[in-house]
Amino acid sequence: MNQHEKLNYVEFSAKDISATKKFFSVVFGWSFEDFGPDYTAFSGEGLDGGFFKAAESSSTQNGAALLIFYSNDLEATLAKIEQSEGEILKPIFSFPGGRRFHFLEPSGNEFAVWSRNKQTVLQVQSIRVLPILQCQTLSN
Repeated sequence: MNQHEKLNYVEFSAKDISATKKFFSVVFGWSFEDFGPDYTAFSGEGLDGGFFKAAESSSTQNGAALLIFYSNDLEATLAKIEQSEGEILKPIFSFPGGRRFHFLEPSGNEFAVWSRNKQTVLQVQSIRVLPILQCQTLSN
């Protein structure tokens, strides 16, 4: 849905639009609509966007913004990326509240995937459950 002054669309360069489309279709289930040989668009993936034919690629090393996916199973997503001709740029590492890794898709654009730490999720779940247990104990 279009909302006033909200992020609405993102475009990326792609050296090989065909390989990039195949990668995102296989790994993330994206679908595309082509607008000529040098542009393809995707929608319904959290943020609509497209890929345009260009020799350059986006990387944090050259000052580009980093778009980050979320995964419920970081290792499974990493495996799908490796099996689909993605390159792991930074292996899984921890940061406060989670873990993530960075990868390059076939056209050389850098993305990342993150997931909450399992310990953090368990702590949050136990905080929600604890008051219920205390209420049951007090009522008995």
